[in-house]
Amino acid sequence: MQFYKERILNAAQLKRLSEHKYSCTSASVLDAWLQPWWCWLVSKTPLWLAPNLITILGLIVNIVTTLILVWYSPDARQDPPRWACALCALGVFVYQSLDAIDGKQARRTGSQSPLGELFDHGCDSISTVFIALGACIAVKLGEYPTWMFFQCFCAMTLFYCAHWQAYVTGTLKMGRIDVTEAQFSIIGIHLISAVLGPDFWSTQIRYTNVPWCLQLCSVTHAVHIFLITNFVSTFRARGCGKNGSSVAGTSILSPVIPFSLVVVPAFIIFQKSESHVYENHPALYILAFGMVTAKVTNKLVVAHMTKSEMEYYDWSLLGPAMLFLNQYFNNALPEYWVLWLCTVWVCGELVRYCGQVCREICDHLDIQLFRIPRAAPAPASASAPAHSKAAPDRNAPCEPDRSDAEDTEPLLNNNSIS
Repeated sequence: MQFYKERILNAAQLKRLSEHKYSCTSASVLDAWLQPWWCWLVSKTPLWLAPNLITILGLIVNIVTTLILVWYSPDARQDPPRWACALCALGVFVYQSLDAIDGKQARRTGSQSPLGELFDHGCDSISTVFIALGACIAVKLGEYPTWMFFQCFCAMTLFYCAHWQAYVTGTLKMGRIDVTEAQFSIIGIHLISAVLGPDFWSTQIRYTNVPWCLQLCSVTHAVHIFLITNFVSTFRARGCGKNGSSVAGTSILSPVIPFSLVVVPAFIIFQKSESHVYENHPALYILAFGMVTAKVTNKLVVAHMTKSEMEYYDWSLLGPAMLFLNQYFNNALPEYWVLWLCTVWVCGELVRYCGQVCREICDHLDIQLFRIPRAAPAPASASAPAHSKAAPDRNAPCEPDRSDAEDTEPLLNNNSIS
C-alpha cells in the first residue's frame, strides 16, 4: 500500500469507467410527488450552471448548517437554538432539491458523463454523515451516547450497503421507503425541534416513561433492520458477474472487509476509552469516523464504475489507528488531541483522494469539473442502453413530449468526482 500514488486509476479502469452506464431502479413514494417541484426548479436554473456545481453547492449548504448545530451543541446534550434547527431543516431541503436536479440539468445541457454519477454519490456519502449527525443533535441524543452511535453508524452502513448491492448486481436499487423519505423525515425532526424546542424530545411519553427521542430511535432502528434484511436478500440471487461474482468478478462478500476496518475500531475505541472521548465529544468523533466511511464508500463506487477489485486497506485508516495505539500505550497523549489529529488527517485524505480521482477522470474525458463546455455534446441518443425503473426517476427529463426511448437513457448528472 503506497502512501502516494502518482495515478490512482490505470488506463484500463479509466476505459471501463468511460463505458459505464448508470443503472437504477426506484419505487420511492415521494419521488413521484416531488417531480413537479424538481422540474420547476430546474427550469429556472441557468443553462451555464454546471450540474456538479449544483451538487457541491447543495453539499456546502448542508455542511454549513449542520456545523452551526455542532457549534452550539458539540456534545449533543446542550439545547441548540431553535433558529439553528430551522436553518438545518432548510439546509437539508436545499441539499435534497439540488441533489435531485443536478441530473436533470445535465440532461438539459447535454453534459452528462460517468464522472457526474461518481461526483453525486461522493457528495452523498459525505452528506449522509452530516445529516445523521444533525438529526441526533436536534433531538439531544447525546444524552444516550450508545443510541447516538448506532443511529449515525446505521445511516452510514445503509448508504454503504446500497452501493455494495450495486457492486454486486450492477444496479442501484431504491425501495419505496428510501433516501428521499429519510431526508424529509429528518427535515420534519428539525422543524419539530424548531417549533417545540429540542427539550420536547426529552419529554417522557405518558404510561411508558420513555422519552420521545428513544421512541424515535426505536422506530428508525426497526426501519434499519427492515432495509438491511432486504439488502441481505441480494446475496440469494448472487452477483451479475461470472459464476455469481460481483461486477468486477470478485467475491460478493469482499466489500465487508474495508467497511469492517472502520466500524469495528470505532466501536472498540468508544468502549475502551478511559477519558470517555466519544461521550464527551460525540460530534467530533462521528465526523472523524464518518469521513473515513465516506472515503471507503467512494472507493466502492469507483470500484463499481471501473469494474475493478476494491482495495482493502487505505491510508485514511491511519486516523483510527492513532486513537487505537494511543489507548494501547495508556493514553500517552490526551485522547481529545489525538481525536482532532485523526479528524484533520482523515479529512485531508478524503479531499486528496477525491481531488486526484477527479483530476484523472477529467483529463481522460477531456471535461472540466465545474464548467459546461461551450460546445456541449448533444444529449444521449435513443440508442443508449436501457435500464428499468419501477417509478419516475428523480433525474428523468421534465419535457412532456420526451420519447419512450429517452426515458431509458442514463439519467444521472455526469461531470465530476468521487
